[in-house]
Amino acid sequence: MKKTEPLDLSGITTYSLKDRPSKVSHRDFASPWQAGGSLREFVDRLPQILAGTALREVAGAWVQARREGRQALLGMGAHPFKVGLSPILIDLLRRGLITGVALNGAGIIHDAEIAMAGHTSEDVDEVLGCGRFGMARETGEFLNHAISWGAGQKMGLGEAVGRRLLESDFPYKDLSLLAAAAELEVPLTVHVAVGTDIIHLHPSVDPEALGATTHLDFRVFAALVSRLAGGLYLNLGSAVIMPEVFLKAVTLARNLGHKVEPLTTVNLDFVQHYRPLTNVVRRPTAGVGKGYALTGHHELLFPLLAALVVEELEGTHAH
Repeated sequence: MKKTEPLDLSGITTYSLKDRPSKVSHRDFASPWQAGGSLREFVDRLPQILAGTALREVAGAWVQARREGRQALLGMGAHPFKVGLSPILIDLLRRGLITGVALNGAGIIHDAEIAMAGHTSEDVDEVLGCGRFGMARETGEFLNHAISWGAGQKMGLGEAVGRRLLESDFPYKDLSLLAAAAELEVPLTVHVAVGTDIIHLHPSVDPEALGATTHLDFRVFAALVSRLAGGLYLNLGSAVIMPEVFLKAVTLARNLGHKVEPLTTVNLDFVQHYRPLTNVVRRPTAGVGKGYALTGHHELLFPLLAALVVEELEGTHAH
């Protein structure tokens, strides 16, 4: 077999680096921090590259949506409650920066436990083997009774639990997002997958009430989504349930004649999963908006974004 000769590089065609388009410029670099600066100065010193640009654009879209009286909806898993974000979420509601919230079923459990006891999130590894996981009596009884009561009142699940929390004498109810939403009359919906939440294991569960109240909440959420044109949807820490619910709400709204465009969507999580990227970031905005994926720990990323939005609106009032 004839030996393969290496390619001769002498005939290579080159070009000047000065003439080549480049994606990164020194003008976009970060600036070193100077002690004593403000949050605004910190953000201004971030690189104008990748997530540094996306963070600013998301904050800008959020601010613009609220200045124009557009919706800013938050879909959320339970993890943000477990990393201490309730005060920030409640503050955003009070400032009018979030106009509607949609939770998965686990969200109401951690929110209610915080209101009742000031703590939540049991050690599953410690108690699963002996069958004690999820068996806290007060959690199951309070939430299941609230859901049953809400069904009798023709309420959605989120409103029912929120009202019961607001009317309670729980010592930490000021830290309850559901109670704050009820007090402020901000729509808060809850989207349950039966069997996923510990309260479904308790003898107090009312399956008919559970189904009726969460389906009503889906219709309420779809109504909010139908008015999302020009607004912003944020998915915070839900890998499956809320991205699926959001996509179904978008298609329901569009089927009924609501264009739901233009649209800005954002997924914030410490891992970028398939469903949020597909059902939140890409599909709903295809040709009619822009989707963003910001990756980072909830306890760092979301407070930073929220603070930037508040800073951008300093001296003005959200509608």
